[in-house]
Amino acid sequence: MATKEQIARAAFKVARKLAADQAARMAPARKQSGLFFKHVIPAAIKPVHSLWHEILGFLFLVFAGIGAWKLYQAPGTLAPVQFLIVIIFIVVLAAYGISSILKSRRIARSMKS
Repeated sequence: MATKEQIARAAFKVARKLAADQAARMAPARKQSGLFFKHVIPAAIKPVHSLWHEILGFLFLVFAGIGAWKLYQAPGTLAPVQFLIVIIFIVVLAAYGISSILKSRRIARSMKS
């Protein structure tokens, strides 16, 4: 009579053989999916990457515009330190917005070539 250990070893051998057979049958599909990812995914990622930078640049410019509008509406109500902080906030957000939009344009140009 077989022990539990012998039964477990036999089951493991059968499972390993079945797994090897399945892997051999899946090799062509694995190769095709690899080719799909190699060619299609990079072509789909670049437009999404460009769109991400456009949206981010737009949001940064909107926030800078809101800050500038609030500063324009009530310039005398802020203390000098608060005024300086708001100006720095506006400049940094506008710079990030412009650089993000320019990066989006660089990515879009690289898709064409």
